[in-house]
Amino acid sequence: MFDPGRPLFQQIAESIEDSIVDGSLAEEEKAPSTNELAAFHRINPATAAKGVAALTDRGILYKKRGIGMFVATGAREVLLAERRERFAQAYIVPMLAEARRLGLGPADVEGLVRSAGSADAAADTAADDVPADHRPQTATRTQTTRHPQEDAP
Repeated sequence: MFDPGRPLFQQIAESIEDSIVDGSLAEEEKAPSTNELAAFHRINPATAAKGVAALTDRGILYKKRGIGMFVATGAREVLLAERRERFAQAYIVPMLAEARRLGLGPADVEGLVRSAGSADAAADTAADDVPADHRPQTATRTQTTRHPQEDAP
């Protein structure tokens, strides 16, 4: 689960963010405690606390004294806005730069995106339409090995 090249506390913070973004951890809902996170991920509680503190510092989580940490109102929208911006910087900006180098205009790029999106949707639908008995088998066949002495009279 963890990426050895990145600090664990950041990965803990991101896993909580993921839960907020996907809705499994709603706004105003109690977040997992540092001890729960530490036990679940088998890490030092101080590392889990550092991940939670990073989210608290950003206003994503807040503390109710004596009760625990909770997801702040508006946290999901803040996280979605941040992720959209990162997505744009990581994917859209380089894609548009390459499109300009290829002489593609906005309408050309839009057409390519729509085409790729409909091809993905068609592939997903086609895979769903294949009957179960025609899908590739994933189980491996056990092969028996014959020994020469077994064939002896």
